[in-house]
Order: sequence, then structure tokens, then C-alpha cells
Amino acid sequence: MVVRFQNRHADELRPLFFGPGFVKNALGSCFVKFGNTHVICAATLDEKVPAFLRNTGSGWVTAEYGMLPCAANERIEREAAKGRQSGRTQEIQRLIGRSLRAAVDLKALGERQIRIDCDVIQADGGTRTASITGGFIAMKQLIINLLRRKKLSQDPILHPVAAISCGIIQGTPMLDIDYAEDSTAEVDANVVMDDEFRITELQMTAEHQAYGRDQLQKLLDLAEKGLREIFEKQKELSL
Repeated sequence: MVVRFQNRHADELRPLFFGPGFVKNALGSCFVKFGNTHVICAATLDEKVPAFLRNTGSGWVTAEYGMLPCAANERIEREAAKGRQSGRTQEIQRLIGRSLRAAVDLKALGERQIRIDCDVIQADGGTRTASITGGFIAMKQLIINLLRRKKLSQDPILHPVAAISCGIIQGTPMLDIDYAEDSTAEVDANVVMDDEFRITELQMTAEHQAYGRDQLQKLLDLAEKGLREIFEKQKELSL
């Protein structure tokens, strides 16, 4: 039997915290905590779209992701100092952008671009899923502000989205895995769903040997359980 940190059950989320309105100068923001993973998400508006969308009447949602130097146990060199982003950073911010775009009617947004900045200040596994979950809250807050200011005539958000990690450790499927668990997982997954539990993104990797469909289903069931709790917490927020 695998003993988790603080005796957490296999199907139990880490302690969650959502702090909307965390960044004063952003139209939407959220400080999100999944256990010891802490991320600041901020949403800003650009009244122009990328060149490929000009004169189409369609908007866009994009994301940027980064980890502060002391977010992990050992100092992480700033990517700006290197002069380029790592492949990992690019892959994660594209994932965040795709996940959040799937929640929005881009035509209803009009020719505007929402930028979601996700800055990891402390990392203990699941930084990308925390960024998606907090990023949606920040985006929702921005949209509410635009509606209040009558800059939008209708809410372009189609449905909430959230994300969670899970994995198989020593043969046991586990929800919301931390760094120590992720580093020894036989299978690890990142699952993004909407509030009807339709899959927006699914990243699932066998680290040692192939996994079966029954294991896939168990992880999806675990993810749905965790996301159900997350959506309930989203609903409780005063945005």
C-alpha cells in the first residue's frame, strides 16, 4: 500500500485555494494553490488580434507560462537570461491556451485578444493543471468586468474548464499527484474537462510500460471525481 503525504487518500485532492482578484492591475486574476503548488494567473485584454485573425470578427485567447527562479528546490535559471524559452515552457503555454480557448465563443469575443499570464511561484507537481484552472477563473473575472463596462454585449464563455493531474504509482491510481509521486509514477496524466465532463485535453504517458484501457478508464474516473470538486469550488467564488 502506498502512503501519501499527510495520509491523503488515493482519490483525494490536495488542499485547494482560489483567490480571485489577486493582482490589482489586471482585469482578472487568481492566486491558485493545489497543496504546495502555487500559481498566480492574470488576465489582460488586447484590443487587437494576431495578424491571421484580422478582419475575421473572431477573437483569440493565448497564454504565457513561467516558473520563478526559486519555485523549485534548486534555483531555476530565468529563461529571459538564456534568450529563449525551453521546449517544455512552450508546450505548457500552448496547452493552457488551447484549453482556455475551448471554453470561449471566439466570435462573441469579437476582435480582441485575452492574454493569460501564469507565473509559478512554488512548484510541487501539477503546475500546468493549476495554471489552466486558475487561468479560467482569471479569464472569467475579466469577462465579467467587460460585461459590466458594456464592452461586451454577451458572455462569450461557453462553459467552465478545469484541469487535474493523476497517475499510477506502485500499481495504484492516484488523484492530483505531487512532484514526489509524479517522479516515480508508472503512468502520469493531465486531464482537462468542461463542467459536463467532456474532455478538452488529455495527456497520458506510460513512463515504464504500456497501460491498458482499464487503467485509462480508472484514471479518467479519478480525474472526473476531482474536477467535480473543483467546479463546485469555482461556483462558490464571488467574482
